[in-house]
Amino acid sequence: MIVGGALFDVTTPPTFTPVPLFVAAPLIAAPFFSRASTIRTGVAAVLVMALLGLFSRTLSQVEPIIELVTVATAGLLALFINGVVRRGNKQLASARVIAETAMRAVLPRPADRIGGLHVAARYEAAQADEFVGGDLFAVADTPYGVRLVVGDVRGKGLDAVGAVAVVIGAFREAAEQERSLEGVAQRLERALARDGTRRGGLDAMEGFITAALAEIPPGAGLVRLVNRGHPEPILLHADGKLDVLASASPALPLGMDLGVWPDRSDEWALPAGTTLLMFTDGLSEARDAAGAFYDPAARLRGRIFPGPEELLSALTDDVRLHTGGRSTDDMALLAVGRPAEGQPERRRTVKIVGRGPGGPE
Repeated sequence: MIVGGALFDVTTPPTFTPVPLFVAAPLIAAPFFSRASTIRTGVAAVLVMALLGLFSRTLSQVEPIIELVTVATAGLLALFINGVVRRGNKQLASARVIAETAMRAVLPRPADRIGGLHVAARYEAAQADEFVGGDLFAVADTPYGVRLVVGDVRGKGLDAVGAVAVVIGAFREAAEQERSLEGVAQRLERALARDGTRRGGLDAMEGFITAALAEIPPGAGLVRLVNRGHPEPILLHADGKLDVLASASPALPLGMDLGVWPDRSDEWALPAGTTLLMFTDGLSEARDAAGAFYDPAARLRGRIFPGPEELLSALTDDVRLHTGGRSTDDMALLAVGRPAEGQPERRRTVKIVGRGPGGPE
């Protein structure tokens, strides 16, 4: 803009002024560049303006001096704007670090092998370099078997992190104490109600939470599920077949406060070599360029994976291809496999992958 202003001044009659271009240059630089670059831009604009006045021998006149003072004032204003923007960026970065630290503190990292089962989990943020959202997962080895929960809080940010902390804390306690999976679900409901009352209403808790709870009793070869308004888990068999585990009695999400209905768990066989996949709607509602939803059951049917980790790796790669690297919602994935005889140990995966406008990292 400074070069353009100089060319404009040289090639046009004296009645035309390039001052708007010289004024705009430091103001545009202020929010995008560093403090030093903003200063250099303002100084360059003033110097070029002064040199043009000397070249045209009009610098001794009142009007060119006023124009020069105008450009210098714009440079000082740009420096002030740059300082305000930098302070705002620092505050935003600090808030993001605090939120990410809080999220990592409340979101557990499951071990690679729990209760004789292979476990893999991932949390993928919708935006690059972010790990703040309302998706959650947890695994607990209890006297009643391995218990799992995957949930999704309506909303994002620090309020969602608070809701995640309430659910995870209540689940850890209830999973150890409640004899039934239905009892665990009711404990989560009561915990949300208490916290909603303390905060002055459930709206402070982001309104409601969808959740799927699972229980794999030791040596029973089955899985029990309680689904509270959450996407249906998928059971993948060793031969490539799969089952969508839809509940016989659909139930409302947790925290809806619209009445009390007894939870009822459903049971499915869990033979050796099968893998239970639980996920949030960030997976099932991922869209391609034409707006078509991602269908995990259709994409996974007929495919065979050595274990949970390989399943999640293939799944996340496939959903990126489907969306073209674009996503508007976080995605939590939890895969638990019942190993077949002789199946080797596998390391766990809790991978965080940011997705921005430019595609996957």
